[in-house]
Amino acid sequence: MQGKLFGIIVVLICLGQASGAAAEPARFPSLVSSLQIKGPLYFCNERVPLEVSDVRERLEKEMLLSLWDRPQVILWLKRSHRYLPIIEKMLKDTGIPDDLKYVAVAESALRPHVGSPKGALGFWQIMANSGRKWGLIIDDRIDQRRNIFFSTRAATNYFKYLHAQTGNWTLAAAAYNMGEGGLIAETLEQGISDYYRLYLPIETQRFIFRILAIKLIIKNPEQYGFTLSETDYYPPLKFDKIRIDCFEDIPIAIAAQAVGTCFKKIKDLNPEIRGHYLAPGNHTLLIPDGTGKNFQEKYSDLVEAYLSSRRQHIYIVKKGDNLSGIAEKYNIPLAALLIWNKLDLTHHIHPGDRLVIHPRNSP
Repeated sequence: MQGKLFGIIVVLICLGQASGAAAEPARFPSLVSSLQIKGPLYFCNERVPLEVSDVRERLEKEMLLSLWDRPQVILWLKRSHRYLPIIEKMLKDTGIPDDLKYVAVAESALRPHVGSPKGALGFWQIMANSGRKWGLIIDDRIDQRRNIFFSTRAATNYFKYLHAQTGNWTLAAAAYNMGEGGLIAETLEQGISDYYRLYLPIETQRFIFRILAIKLIIKNPEQYGFTLSETDYYPPLKFDKIRIDCFEDIPIAIAAQAVGTCFKKIKDLNPEIRGHYLAPGNHTLLIPDGTGKNFQEKYSDLVEAYLSSRRQHIYIVKKGDNLSGIAEKYNIPLAALLIWNKLDLTHHIHPGDRLVIHPRNSP
C-alpha cells in the first residue's frame, strides 16, 4: 500500500513539473524562428540576394552555427564595446564601409593574441609578410598585429587595395580571406565576378555569410535572445600615452612601477610588445588612464637604480659553467636567469661571457 501511494505521489509531482515547464516561456528564441531573416540585407551597401535559395541556405547555416555557440556570441558582444568603437572610427576616417568591422569579429573574436596554424595573428589575422607590406613592425621584439590601432590601420589599407583590385567590397572581403591572386584567378577562370555565384575554397565560400551572421546578431542581439545590460559589456579602452627613450634594454616592469601599476597591465595595453623588455629606441606606451603624472621623473629614477643594481650583479662565466649550475649556485630560477639575459635553453655560454644576476643569497 505504501509503495502504491509513493508511486502516485511521484507521478503527481512529475505532472506538476511538466505543467510548470510548459507554462514557462522560452528563455531565448528557437533556432528555427531565428532563421526568419527578412530582406533586404546588405554587406558594405552591396545587396545580398536572399531570393536565391542557395544564398539563403548558406546564410542560415552560419546563423545556426553562430547561435548554437551562445557563449562565444556573448563574448563577441561583451568585447564589442571595448574594440568596435575604435575600429568604427578608423574605418570612417579612411572612407571604407562600416560593415568591415565584422571581419575582425569573424577572424579573431576580437582577441589580440589569437593565431592560426598558417601563421596569421592578431585582431585581423594578418600574415607576417602581408603585415610588413602594409607597414606593420613584426620582429622578435614587436608584433604590431596584436595592437588594435596599428593592425586596423594596416587592414583598412589592405581593404582599399583589394577593393581597387576586385571592384566591390564583397569580393574584397573574400580576397582578404583567400588572397587576391587566388580570387582574381577564379573570377577569370569561371568568368564570374559575383561572389555568391563563384565556386571558391570552402572557407571562403562561408566567409561572407559568417560575417553577415555576426552582423545580424551584433546589431540586434535581443532579437536572438541576448539581453545584456550596459554593465555586462567590457569597458572601453581608456589610457594615457607616454614617450620613453631607451638607450638599452629596459624591463617593462620599471615602466609599470613608474605609473603605479603592474607588468600585466602594461602588457595588456601594449600587446604588441614581446617579452619582458623594451628594446633600445623610442617607444610610445599606453598606460592606465590618469597615471601619467610625473612619469618621466619617476621613470628616470627607477632606471638609474636598475642600472646601478645591475652593474653590481654581473657574473663572469668560468670554464665548466652552465646555465643550470649558475642558477642553482645563486638560488634563482633558471627561467629568471634566461629572462634577465634574454636567452633560451638552446643558448651556449662561454668563459668570459657576462650574465646579469639578481641573487637571493650570496654563494
